[in-house]
Amino acid sequence: MCRIVVLDGYACVAGDLDWTDFKTRCAGEVTIYDRTLPGQVVDRARDAEVLLSNKVVLTAEMLRQMPHLRYIGVMATGYNILDIAEARSRGIVVTNVPAYSTPSVAQLTIAHLLNITNAVGQYSAEAHSGVWSKCADFTYLSAPVIELDGKVMGIVGCGAIGSRVAAMASALGMSVIALTSKPQSALPTGITRVDNLDRLLSLADVVSLHCPLTAATRGMIGERELALMKPGAILLNTARGLLVDERALAAALHNGHLLAAGLDVMAVEPPPTDHPLLAEPRCFITPHIGWASRESRARLMSTVTDNVVAYLAGSPVNVVT
Repeated sequence: MCRIVVLDGYACVAGDLDWTDFKTRCAGEVTIYDRTLPGQVVDRARDAEVLLSNKVVLTAEMLRQMPHLRYIGVMATGYNILDIAEARSRGIVVTNVPAYSTPSVAQLTIAHLLNITNAVGQYSAEAHSGVWSKCADFTYLSAPVIELDGKVMGIVGCGAIGSRVAAMASALGMSVIALTSKPQSALPTGITRVDNLDRLLSLADVVSLHCPLTAATRGMIGERELALMKPGAILLNTARGLLVDERALAAALHNGHLLAAGLDVMAVEPPPTDHPLLAEPRCFITPHIGWASRESRARLMSTVTDNVVAYLAGSPVNVVT
């Protein structure tokens, strides 16, 4: 009987979904762990043929200690959690879950932008605390209210999420430019392709990151790149934390070069309590929730199950190796 191990199942179901359909459809001995620490991975997965992971890292050394492993199902779109070269060399099938979170991540990206430009949370808190009630005028202003119409949105990475964010930005009246490997002819109407990152950074009022984490993109937004951005610009990152040099970003916010940043991802998650960005009031941070709507996770669970069923039937789908 096929041994199936799920290393970190809790985040996917989070108390409002369950693994019933997975267990029913995937013939085998299924073991599901809510969470797995690095030192527990090998012991828990040593005898597995099918291994599922959302965020538990699978190193080459770990994989070498799993002699029966034939399939790794990444319960996410990005698969940088594992040593893909080692998996490929071993003939291990690796699958992912493409595009399941597109609507939710795009929505959160725009939510960060609107929070920054309209300060809804701040104004609501001040109204509830009585500040507005004590104001001499019918309008109370404690933070800038910024109109997005006519501003330039710069999208880095124009895949499914980047394209959805571009459409939302266009609906707000923004002009959209994009750095992407796609030719202009392949881009949705209303998006203008730019040739390099430096040009995008210098033109955009808002820069939103939607590219995968690779050797080429790691740290792509550093001190030099932040300096190229317009004074008063906004940086949004709902992709991967390691795309950004976080200390450089903290400095750019602290010295006032950037108006604000909106982040749903960080290099280390959760971040240490002394992280410099946590001390910056103009850095708005959500705890990696872009993918986590119930609707998004339900799509994820459905595709994870379909992926394993297809592998067990001998016709794997969504293969990335």
